[in-house]
Amino acid sequence: MKPQNISVDYNSFLLSIKQRIRDAQYAALKAVNKDLIRLYWDLGKMIVEKQEKLGWGKSVVETLASDLQKEFPGTSGFSSGNLWRIRNFYDIYRNDEKLAPLVREIGWSHNVIIFEKCKKPEQKKFYLVNTLRSGWTKDILLRQINTKTFENHLHNQTNFDRVLSKNYANQAKFAVKDSYIFDFLELGVEHAEKELQTALIGNIRRFLLELGNWYTFIGSQYRLEIEGHEYSIDLLLFHRKLKSLIAIETKIGEFIPEYKGKMEFYLALLNEKVKEPEENDSIGIIICRNKNKTIVEYSLKTSKMPIGVATYTTNSNLPEKYQKFLPDAEELSKKLQLPL
Repeated sequence: MKPQNISVDYNSFLLSIKQRIRDAQYAALKAVNKDLIRLYWDLGKMIVEKQEKLGWGKSVVETLASDLQKEFPGTSGFSSGNLWRIRNFYDIYRNDEKLAPLVREIGWSHNVIIFEKCKKPEQKKFYLVNTLRSGWTKDILLRQINTKTFENHLHNQTNFDRVLSKNYANQAKFAVKDSYIFDFLELGVEHAEKELQTALIGNIRRFLLELGNWYTFIGSQYRLEIEGHEYSIDLLLFHRKLKSLIAIETKIGEFIPEYKGKMEFYLALLNEKVKEPEENDSIGIIICRNKNKTIVEYSLKTSKMPIGVATYTTNSNLPEKYQKFLPDAEELSKKLQLPL
């Protein structure tokens, strides 16, 4: 029971105590995880070295699993299936100087998902970096992989390289996808823009999850006024990492160049009337049902405002027409040079 004369500062004091406990719990969890990953790395190394030096076959893993389970009854992690994962985990990353340090920073279950579902080193790096940076849960990580987040980021269409500084452009490009998957919306094949916007707002948590990390919601139909005229932005968000307002316009049809001019107008107003002095310039994202990539490319060439053009779909399959636009290995390598 709280004393009657308790200070009005107690609630904030309690919050600070709770946060300190959570911080300590998280730190302890991270320490335990690092020890576990270090153990699994060493076990994998020992198994691989014995197989290579002494020619031991596959049966050694089965035998080892049986003996370890007898020696450590009730201890999980020593089944033959997991020992194979441990062995493969070390074998995959042992000669990769870039990825080996990253795998020690995330949980074992996250590592298993990434090295079993991702085949290319660039793909592994993308999910390792973003899991570490953004604290993805297992469910979020699985969704990001299943919805082709890696592919969608790496062939997006923006003019950021031309209108933003190099470091800021690299970060901004990873805040915009080429295609968003709104499979959580209960919309018919044919729907109005108002229906789309209402459905997105009604599923705001999942909408923000699909957009990516660091987004916060400010408002829908956000009003801007100039010289007695009112205008409204479909959705206004804020990206905490980029420290930028994000204006989003949603269209149920194909992209047309006029959309770019309208977005430039909104961004100019946001920068003049809404943006705080310590924030970076606003960024625009135009999300359409379809787009012609050549038309988008020419439209963005003349813009001095940072704008990205994306499409949306209501199913989780990456459209086949996008496969030919996937970047080559050299471009993938350049795009993945991001600071942790």
